[in-house]
Amino acid sequence: MTQITRRGFVSAVGSLAALAMAADTSSGAAAAPAGGRGGPEFRGMWLATVANRDWPSRAGLSAGAQRAELLDHLDTAVARRLNTVVLQVRPTADALWPSPYEPWAACLTGVQGRDPGWDPLGTAVAEAHARGLELHAWFNPYRVATHTDPTRLSRNHPARLNPHWAVPYGGKLYYNPGLPEVRAFVQDAMLDAVARYDIDAVHWDDYFYPYPVGGEEFDDDAAYERYGADFRSRAAWRRNNIDLLVRETAARIRSTRAEVRFGISPFGVWRNAKTDPLGSDTAAGVETYDDLYADTRKWVREGWIDYVVPQLYWHIGMAAADYATLLPWWAEVARGSGVDLYIGEALYKAGDPAQADAWQDPAELSRHLTLAADYADVRGHCFFSAKEVTKDRIGAMARVVADHYPTRVLAPRH
Repeated sequence: MTQITRRGFVSAVGSLAALAMAADTSSGAAAAPAGGRGGPEFRGMWLATVANRDWPSRAGLSAGAQRAELLDHLDTAVARRLNTVVLQVRPTADALWPSPYEPWAACLTGVQGRDPGWDPLGTAVAEAHARGLELHAWFNPYRVATHTDPTRLSRNHPARLNPHWAVPYGGKLYYNPGLPEVRAFVQDAMLDAVARYDIDAVHWDDYFYPYPVGGEEFDDDAAYERYGADFRSRAAWRRNNIDLLVRETAARIRSTRAEVRFGISPFGVWRNAKTDPLGSDTAAGVETYDDLYADTRKWVREGWIDYVVPQLYWHIGMAAADYATLLPWWAEVARGSGVDLYIGEALYKAGDPAQADAWQDPAELSRHLTLAADYADVRGHCFFSAKEVTKDRIGAMARVVADHYPTRVLAPRH
């Protein structure tokens, strides 16, 4: 039982969350997760802040109200017997902490650059650890804005001070990954949080080069002309730009705080087998290698990251991308790599009337975890996202907890 308490849990004994944790672990059963694998198991939820998706519920709430909502999400994670919260702290090249590199995030006050009157990241780290939760800081490296108008950014925003860094595409604004100065800057901005806060991991999602938009080209001609001469194609140069970002960030995290892990949550299809015999037996319309210029398989096989959370946001039996096909493919990729494999789960689809019939069944997600339990390389799951973990529209999350999470357990760590 004592091993279940990571840092600071004793300080929270009086809280509802701590009492729930103590009740779950009092039987001594916390060391063995569902599936019979033994040892720690990742049980996470994403807590998205972009466009106020999960938190804060709306921009402009008082500091006290924002804090109360945040603590509610952390308490919900405890009640659901999760052990990790992946908090989005850099949603649109702005920050949920007092960053010297970027303005305060617009999702807090409604005005980018306006001080919210408290430190959300610092509070999240302290309060998560007090509840026995890990706090993984989720950064989006290259997204600048969900619009293309630089004048809507705060006056001191780096994309306004360096307009040549930004590329409009698909109705959004992105930093250009082909510029070495951009790559260095986004690392500096993210590493500031690593140096200043006791976060457990740096986490990226699936946005590298943007998802393709029909009829548009990502305008990096000048950067390619200047830096791409040694590459056989623009695609190879773009992939190298992202490879450099991954490798350099990993090295800088290790040199800043070696105990901080580095994880990435890519789109779930690297390449279809029709494109590449090493790919999965799928027919996905997007392939990360070719469309996002992200060689996610290589990052795992080379051991550049500590964990990978492929977003397997499809149901069992889906023709184009079957969960039951992609799960063993990723298990094989991770096997022997030293990179932990967790599976990203589409809780947000459960009970959504716009989704396929499979997602109307509260047991669909539970079947995912049952299937995954047969693969020793799968060390856990992460649920998108916090709003659905709380609301649980048709009881799919409650079913997962009942079937697979009888007690709380530790998150995996190297």
